[in-house]
Amino acid sequence: MKLSRAKKLLLLGIILVLIDQIIKILVKTNMFLGQHIDVIGQWFKLLFIENEGFAFGWSFGGVWGKYILSAFRICLAAVLIWWIGKMCRRNDAETAAGRKAPIPTGFLVGLTIITAGALGNVIDCFFYGLLFSESSSAAIASFGGHYAPFMQGKVVDMFYFPIINTTWPQWLPIIGGKPFTFFDPVFNFADSCVSVGAFYLILFQWKYIGSIESNPASDGKEPETNSKENRGHKSSH
Repeated sequence: MKLSRAKKLLLLGIILVLIDQIIKILVKTNMFLGQHIDVIGQWFKLLFIENEGFAFGWSFGGVWGKYILSAFRICLAAVLIWWIGKMCRRNDAETAAGRKAPIPTGFLVGLTIITAGALGNVIDCFFYGLLFSESSSAAIASFGGHYAPFMQGKVVDMFYFPIINTTWPQWLPIIGGKPFTFFDPVFNFADSCVSVGAFYLILFQWKYIGSIESNPASDGKEPETNSKENRGHKSSH
């Protein structure tokens, strides 16, 4: 049975969310908070940390900031899912009519990857506090605990790439002698999905994005001038 474009994108999104959650659950239930595992020397480590819900380990405004961030994420994901579904239906209608789909599949794939990333971190915030015991440097978390109320769970991060780990030269003002690490943020698979999806759209779908920006009301339809010319041409016959 051939899957529709919308079902293929849904399947892709589900697979990405599952990968994200499997990695996080394995880390959370097998590592102490702060524990690290060298994967590729000093360049790539698994470093288990938790954050209050923003990307790449950043926090945002305490308890109320977390509620706001969680609400924003779920609203963003809902809007993206609705938009992707709308564009898929339009593409299917155009294809069924024997015309070329007006919206590139790559654009829909990029949006799906971003949506999956947003949902991956939403799951942490919404449910991890209800499902797990608290992680610490002395205790590994287990299922069945309860360390935070709904929407107050912490996001699990683990990917750490300290490719450059050095010290600024002493002669530099202000920062001289201080440690410097690149890339310092610790992130997860969901963060990667958001970043990769965004970069993919910018690098490979910029022509379509530019066409939307130049004619936002068209949503990828033919320019209004063309449609008027077509109507005038038809009426002349």
